[in-house]
Amino acid sequence: MTENMTTTIPIEAHPFEPFLPAGARVLMLGTFPPKPNRWAMEFFYPNKTNDMWKIMGHIFYADRNRFFDATAKTYRLEALKAFLEEKKIALYDTATRVRRLKDNASDKFLEIVETIDLEAFFKAQPTLQAVVTAGEKATGVIAEMAQVEVPKMGEMVECHYASHRFKLFRMPSSSRAYPLALEKKAEAYKAMFLALGYEI
Repeated sequence: MTENMTTTIPIEAHPFEPFLPAGARVLMLGTFPPKPNRWAMEFFYPNKTNDMWKIMGHIFYADRNRFFDATAKTYRLEALKAFLEEKKIALYDTATRVRRLKDNASDKFLEIVETIDLEAFFKAQPTLQAVVTAGEKATGVIAEMAQVEVPKMGEMVECHYASHRFKLFRMPSSSRAYPLALEKKAEAYKAMFLALGYEI
């Protein structure tokens, strides 16, 4: 696709405000939400076929459907927010403005126009110990900011950025398009939480 063709594609701004519990320990970052017609709720990882909230249910409650209401085909948003508040998990994405080069949710066809202001997050949440990225594109954005090598899947690198030291964990994408069983994805996330001192 040529540059002239790209510039005719509209720019989308991020539809959600950051979710920032007081005293957040972990900042989880995807790339960018899917289009609204894919949402089951107005919150992060809103697609009902995305595995993120099933992974969290599986890890912390041994119940992959802890946060999903199968009858209503939506998420239990208040229960989900209460869980994130309790565990001190903040949420946002690495891209704040994008162009979709194809009419889908694939990272491969996302052009990032504007990235997260990570320094602002560290100033607002000095308690952050780790940034956890889901997927290759999201990890690459943060690794470039911190000027570190992109960690291998399931691994971590120490970072120093904007006068803040943190661990950057690269986790499997929670998208169903990523070819890994939910249980295997959950193993990687569980290892990350245990490394950060969470009780599971």
